[in-house]
Amino acid sequence: MKHGKKYLNAKKQITHDQQYPLGEAIELLRKVKYAKYDETVNLTVNLGVNPKYPDQMVRGTVTLPHGTGKTVRILVLASGEKVKEAQDAGADFAGGVELVEKIQNESWLDYDRVIATPDMMRHVGKLGKILGPRGLMPNPKVGTVTPNIAAAIQAAKGGQIEFKVDKQGIIHVATGKASFEGKQLFDNTLTVLNALLRAKPSTAKGVYMKKVTLNSTHGPGIRVDVNSVRSDVDEARRAHSA
Repeated sequence: MKHGKKYLNAKKQITHDQQYPLGEAIELLRKVKYAKYDETVNLTVNLGVNPKYPDQMVRGTVTLPHGTGKTVRILVLASGEKVKEAQDAGADFAGGVELVEKIQNESWLDYDRVIATPDMMRHVGKLGKILGPRGLMPNPKVGTVTPNIAAAIQAAKGGQIEFKVDKQGIIHVATGKASFEGKQLFDNTLTVLNALLRAKPSTAKGVYMKKVTLNSTHGPGIRVDVNSVRSDVDEARRAHSA
């Protein structure tokens, strides 16, 4: 892949093959970003798991302490009084079978999170081929199939993100915006890494967290020292329990 001059200049400021402590990696990322708009900060984590085995699937939710920096558009699929509850709680779109049909017929995707009540899943199940590949399919394991609609909306609006390992054993999540202060990005990123360490399957053998990389939307990848991550996580856990 051919890159432009700005990307190449940014890459020159990163020492090849060096693994940086998380705090240094974040400051370097903020230094080399060059896009004129507010880029997203992306975290990529290579895990030592084999997702084809259900007992090695790594999936869950975590709430970023400083939010995502992004306005989250929420679609709620419900019926009866739950539709009104969703609207009152701040859902951007709320409805029942008519919205399921809109997605089916128009491939409508103008939202970032889909929450459904359990009774709607017999209809929502038809949307697997449309919502599934985009990571939008409601799932009780991550709290997006729930009767507690207001709480789910509040969590999503308040910085909750989902993570799920892909077929290659890799996690991809956004941890904020390049305009965030370094401490905000550090806290958000460490919160995700802590959640991933806690989600380690008991059946995973060998090295679990194999590689950690940060980059802005258009910026080059910056390797993070995994050992420093563990130290940072341990320190944060001690501080929290003190």
